[in-house]
Amino acid sequence: MSFPLLTATAALPAIGAIATAAVPAAKRTAAKWLALLFSLATLVLAIVVLVRFDPDGDRYQLTESHAWIADFGVRYELGVDGIAVALIALTALLIPFIVLAGWHDADPLETGSKRWRPTQGFFALILAVEAMVILSFEATDVFLFYIFFEAMLIPMYFLIGGFGDRAHEHGEETAARQRSYAAVKFLLYNLAGGLIMLAAVIGLYVVAGNFSLTEIAEARANGSLDMATGTERWLFLGFFFAFAVKAPLWPLHTWLPNAMQESTAPVAVLITAVVDKVGTFAMLRFCLQLFPEASKWATPVILVLALISIIYGALLAVGQRDIKRLIAYASISHFGFIIMGIFAMTSQGQSGATLYMVNHGISTAALMLVAGFLISRRGSRLIADYGGVQKVAPVLAGTFLIGGLATLSLPGLAPFVSEFLVLVGTFTRYPVIGIIATFGIVLAALYTLVLYQRTMTGPVKPEVAEMPDLRVREIAVVAPLVVLLIFLGVYPKPVTDVVNPAVEHTMSDVQKKDPQPEVEAAK
Repeated sequence: MSFPLLTATAALPAIGAIATAAVPAAKRTAAKWLALLFSLATLVLAIVVLVRFDPDGDRYQLTESHAWIADFGVRYELGVDGIAVALIALTALLIPFIVLAGWHDADPLETGSKRWRPTQGFFALILAVEAMVILSFEATDVFLFYIFFEAMLIPMYFLIGGFGDRAHEHGEETAARQRSYAAVKFLLYNLAGGLIMLAAVIGLYVVAGNFSLTEIAEARANGSLDMATGTERWLFLGFFFAFAVKAPLWPLHTWLPNAMQESTAPVAVLITAVVDKVGTFAMLRFCLQLFPEASKWATPVILVLALISIIYGALLAVGQRDIKRLIAYASISHFGFIIMGIFAMTSQGQSGATLYMVNHGISTAALMLVAGFLISRRGSRLIADYGGVQKVAPVLAGTFLIGGLATLSLPGLAPFVSEFLVLVGTFTRYPVIGIIATFGIVLAALYTLVLYQRTMTGPVKPEVAEMPDLRVREIAVVAPLVVLLIFLGVYPKPVTDVVNPAVEHTMSDVQKKDPQPEVEAAK
């Protein structure tokens, strides 16, 4: 047997979670280093997966398949295409930065006080989420995917509710209530989506007789599985609803601003840059591949919902007073672009959407983590409590600006290429949708530049006059993300070369071809 590389990539952070949780309570620092070590080892395995993956080879590679629950046709079945490989690499890349950024987020609340938070639990939960997300990207058995799609909610619930942001203007008691509310809202929304998906998963088994994505898709393609139109549409809606909640798509998005506001900055990054990507990834892997006709049937409505997400999220970001809520609504707008690119049903749109998932993860991590460093110094999330930071902490202000410029998709930074591809791919098939969506870019420039102006420029407020600049650990977190934003903004080819063949397979699943240009090129 060949080495089970995909299993090892997911198992390593799971083992790390157990080992970190088992560290004695008095050894908090050891738990942190252990978590960092396991996250870096997982990154090494993810790089090996990336290197061994052949973009021009079979659609699913490094496959593993073992009997699990034979009586119900459930198998432990793993495999990756180019889209999954890119997102596994993103996940493994971000987790070490999340661990480093949250180095002190679970330390005792007061020196010598009995009011403490289990540091080991904080880092163990982060590693547990990483393991479940990676397995979700690898699973090609629908039931196996569903298990980890839902299981990741439990550690995320405790990360939001038990390790919330300490910067709160109304005291610890009120903060605890709001964290609890945000955690419960996150859990209920996602559980509701998951339960509806479970009904669809059972329905799929009744129709197809097994849970294997590859077998069902092959049966659909060769005509041996004839799924009634009404059945296919209902099953599609069950899957899509769960993914739209996770994504999050308007109007199922309302849990995200609360969750990000009440979480620590590293956990907020874990939510929007890692966990939420499972929703958009699953739209490509499961909705389009299992239910191609229903996907085309639902496309007009989904595009309208995505367009509303783009404009609505950007408009609400403009009016926010809280830094984290602003970034949360900006992410809702960006996820609208991703979903729009997926359902534009063009190769440019889907390549751009996949590239956007990667670039959004990096840019949001950069902006949110620097925002977290800023908030931890001042002890406030309110924009009005800042001013003149660039004069006292120029490195912090500079990295905050780069993260903000990436968020508004400035040419030369990574998100620009992906957003441009999404808009081009949408415009070629749905020009009105593409034109309206461009207003989201204008609004992104507005909320980003206003945020920077109000917090970083102007007179130095007395409360920030002694604010220290970024420390070595914080620079080690932010600098690689900035380098990646610039590198992928100038040269996105390494990512597009990996994802484009997978996009071609997806286009083939839905039997769509790119629209031909109306004007012929000059000879």
